[in-house]
Amino acid sequence: MAARKEILDIAGRQVTVTNPAKVYFPKLGLTKLDLVRYYLAVAQGALGGVGGRPMALKRYVNGVEGEAFYQKRAPQNRPAWIETVELKFPSGRTAHEIVVRDAAQLAWVVNLGCVDLHPHPVRAEDLQHPDELRVDLDPVPGVPWSQVLQVALAVRDVLADYGLTGWPKTSGSRGFHVYCRVVPGFTFTQVRQAAVALAREVEARVPDLATSRWWKEERHGVFVDYNQNAKDRTTASAYSVRPTADARVSAPLHWDEVADCDPAAFTVASVPERLAVLGDPWEGMDDAAGTLEPLLELAARQKQRGLPDAPWPPHFEKQPDEPPRAQPSRLRSEPSGRRSGEVPAAAPGKTSGPTGRRRTTIPLIEIARAASKDEAMAGLERWKERHPEVWPYLAPADVLVDSMRGRSSTWTRIRLNLTRVPENQRPPQEALEVDFDPWAGLEQPEGPWTS
Repeated sequence: MAARKEILDIAGRQVTVTNPAKVYFPKLGLTKLDLVRYYLAVAQGALGGVGGRPMALKRYVNGVEGEAFYQKRAPQNRPAWIETVELKFPSGRTAHEIVVRDAAQLAWVVNLGCVDLHPHPVRAEDLQHPDELRVDLDPVPGVPWSQVLQVALAVRDVLADYGLTGWPKTSGSRGFHVYCRVVPGFTFTQVRQAAVALAREVEARVPDLATSRWWKEERHGVFVDYNQNAKDRTTASAYSVRPTADARVSAPLHWDEVADCDPAAFTVASVPERLAVLGDPWEGMDDAAGTLEPLLELAARQKQRGLPDAPWPPHFEKQPDEPPRAQPSRLRSEPSGRRSGEVPAAAPGKTSGPTGRRRTTIPLIEIARAASKDEAMAGLERWKERHPEVWPYLAPADVLVDSMRGRSSTWTRIRLNLTRVPENQRPPQEALEVDFDPWAGLEQPEGPWTS
C-alpha cells in the first residue's frame, strides 16, 4: 500500500508532505505534519533567518530520537521551483545547496526531515562576503543558565561599544546566540577575525564568567565561540525547532527579555502565538547593518600586544598567523590503533596561552569514540565501574563530551580531564571503551566538519 500523503496549497504551489502522521517528537506525539504546520505558522520570522541563504540539510528522517545525517547537496529529485546555488569547499569540491525564499520552499525542506534549519551566513547573490557575524555562547558543563545570560548582556555591550547592534536569541539548546547584520564587503577571514577580537574583549571584561579559549580542557564559564564564523560553518537559525524532547525553538528575543528568559518557554506550542501577538523581535535587523572596521582595529591592537590568531577548527589549512595547533594536554599512553583526526599533543610544559605565557599541560585521557552519544555514554559508565575511586574527584566540566561531525553524520567523543585527581591516582590511557572510526572507507571531508 502506498504511503499516505498530504498535499498542501502554499503560496500558489502544491507541496506534498509524505508520511504526514510519522511521529517526530515521541514524548509529545508531534508528527511531521505538525512540524510543517509550525514552520508555516512562523514563516514570517523563519524566512528572516534563512531567506535567500544556501543551507546545509540536517535530516532526521526517523524523528529526533533517530540518527540525523547531514546532506550538503540538494536532492536530485526536486520540484523545478526549488532554487539552488553552487558552493565551493576548501577541498575544491562543489555542491549545489538549497536556497529558501518563500513558505512553499520552506515546507518542502521540512518535509525532507529537516527539524532545524542551518543556513550559511551569506546570501546566494554573494557567497564570498558574509552579512552576519554570529556569536555562539557555549557554556561549560555545570555553568548555570543565569551566567550564560550575563555573558550575553556583556556581548551586547561590547558590540554596541564597537558600533554594532546585537540581536539575541535562545539557541534552543544549552547555549545562547547573538547575531549582527554586517554591511557587504567583508571576507570570511575578516568576519572571523572580528569575532576573535570580540571574544577576547568579552573575556577581558568578564574574566570570571567567559572565555575565548578554544581547547575544551582550558575553558571555564561560557565559551564565546568565534569559530562559528569560519567558512562553511552553520548554526540553527531563528525560529528553528531543535531536536529536544520538548521541541524547543531557537527563539528571537528583545534585549529587555534576556535577563530572566527561560529557554523552556519557547517551544513549537508557544512560539507561533508569541510571534502572532508580539511580532518578530528581529524585525528591522536588515536595516541595522554595521561595519566591522572598529572590531578589526581592535584585532590589530590585540595583535600588537602579542596576541596571535586563535586556533582554527580541524580540517582547515594552517593559517599564517595561527599559533601551533597543539592541544594543551597529552594522552597518557596512547591507546593502540589509529588516531583519526587527532591534533598532535604538545610536549609537557612546552605550550603557551594566547598571551604567550608558559602553561602546564593537562592530563587528559580518552574514553570512547562512538557512532551515537548513547553508545559513548554507556562506555563511560563501564569506565566508571572500573575506576570508582577516581569519579568523586571529577567535576561536570572535567567530562568532555564532544559532538563531532563526520562526512554526513555526527559521532561522539568522550574525554576526561584528570587535573583534579591526585597524580598518583590518575589512571593511564587504556584501550577505548568504544573505538569507532568515522572515516573508515571514506575520503577526507569536504569542509570543517568538527563541532
